[in-house]
Amino acid sequence: MAAEAEALQLRTPVTSVRRLSESLNSIPSNYTFFTNPVATVAKDAGDLIPVIDISELTSGDSRRRANALEELDKACQEWGFFRVVNHGIPEKLIESVINVSNEFFNLPDEDKPEFQPQNVLEPIRYGTSFNTSKEKIFCWRDFLKVFVHPQFHSPQKPASIRGIVQEYCERIRGLVIQLLEGLSQNLGLEQDEMEKTLNLESGLQIFAANYYPKCPNPRAALGLVPHSDHGLLTPLITNGVGGLQIHHDGEWINVPTRAGSILVNVGDHVEIFSNGKYSSVLHRVVVNDESPRISVAIANGPSLETIVRPSEKLIEKGGGAPLYAPMKFSEYLMSHQSNSLHEKSSLQQLKIPH
Repeated sequence: MAAEAEALQLRTPVTSVRRLSESLNSIPSNYTFFTNPVATVAKDAGDLIPVIDISELTSGDSRRRANALEELDKACQEWGFFRVVNHGIPEKLIESVINVSNEFFNLPDEDKPEFQPQNVLEPIRYGTSFNTSKEKIFCWRDFLKVFVHPQFHSPQKPASIRGIVQEYCERIRGLVIQLLEGLSQNLGLEQDEMEKTLNLESGLQIFAANYYPKCPNPRAALGLVPHSDHGLLTPLITNGVGGLQIHHDGEWINVPTRAGSILVNVGDHVEIFSNGKYSSVLHRVVVNDESPRISVAIANGPSLETIVRPSEKLIEKGGGAPLYAPMKFSEYLMSHQSNSLHEKSSLQQLKIPH
């Protein structure tokens, strides 16, 4: 026992946490976030999570659309998070995305891309935690991040991943445009204002698959630390295993899984564009000792060359003084990905004191 305890104090080499988890009865010290077992306990959300019905949002009936717009506006102001239903993306395709992601993480190492490439903006990145070069304690997850728009990239294996990811991401882009049109309208702007101003035709879209293995000490570890997302909206699907928690009204809330729905995080650049009317959501991932969790998040941002600032038209309409300094999206992304995750630190750096 003494030898095992001593071994746990040693920092293990950076490796796939999936591989690491296969040979451990306890987690190493460099994966231990908490010694207090209640630190990851959260309130159950029940039916509190806002639900946006896309069939209502896109309805030709003005009353139904107005009601959906009101629900979207409320969700983005009060939660920065919501669930979409009747989105039109086939359940079979969603299952295929999860399955092919699982296949990827179970490939032999020689069939995967380079592990932990140094360039954080490499179009295909396979790695672990978030940014191990900056972190003292690592997250209990492996990831695959792939740039899929405006130029599409894909790993070579599994053989089916290219077609599945391409179809799914195209459909997600369509869903995101529908939601952003609603947000533009709610801000009192033209329906296509966000799409045009943020150059979404050339917008950056990133496919991010996450693998959270079973963890022998789940109350001591985290799958992802509290953070907000770069970009505009991040739709998320899972394999049905829970673990996502969002911060709302000063407390952490467990987000239940619901078949047929897609979760959506509001990102930092919606908060910037709306001059703080809408808020990006602070969220984290906890792990368990029973089942691996797989999630796939699709980050949707402006074009890399777009300078994002509070909407000038919104400010002109009486939206108050700008609360955020302008910054090119590529610079924001580089800063966000090059450092360790810490709540909304990237966004806070742009806040203009008043």
